[in-house]
Amino acid sequence: MLTTLQTKYTDTRAADLAWALGREPLPALAVLDLQLSGARLQLRLLGASHQVLVEEDRGSCSETVACMPGSSTPLPLGVAKRVGDWEYEFAARVETLSQGSFAGRAQELLALVADHPNGLAGTFPGSPHAFTAMLAQRYEGQVRWRTWHAYPQEGQLVATRTRIGPACPPRSDPSRSETGRAPIAHVWVTNRSRTVT
Repeated sequence: MLTTLQTKYTDTRAADLAWALGREPLPALAVLDLQLSGARLQLRLLGASHQVLVEEDRGSCSETVACMPGSSTPLPLGVAKRVGDWEYEFAARVETLSQGSFAGRAQELLALVADHPNGLAGTFPGSPHAFTAMLAQRYEGQVRWRTWHAYPQEGQLVATRTRIGPACPPRSDPSRSETGRAPIAHVWVTNRSRTVT
């Protein structure tokens, strides 16, 4: 689904994006509700990027990537962590493109998402290549989504990829302590450089 977002386009920057888990639903300019094999998924386009809400029998999760004043977590390159009974993985990258390449990539992505039943894209008035796009699927028991955030004034495209699925059952592990408890799961967060090249 492709829509024009009824809001003024503001000159935000890719470097202003922040990431958060567990936020309450924020005011959305466009919403797409999906049912993916037992998972209820809501894709939400915000005035300053995106939010995804997931609900299943095992619980709920929300991911927000947006320009959030006061946020202390800038957009990371990657995150892997346990969220309730789920394993959550997130990755992000920033592409810097020439003006011609940017326009072509923007048209390609908007066409891909607009024609997909699980896709939602919104363009901003006044700038044809300023958009946010989202695409979701269910694959091998996991819910996955990809997003793209376009900043034509900088020639930058921020792409994110997320997957969330049931946590793997514990296996026999010689590193377990005498109490039988496994070591604390490793959580990694790497912040991308704010330097624009």
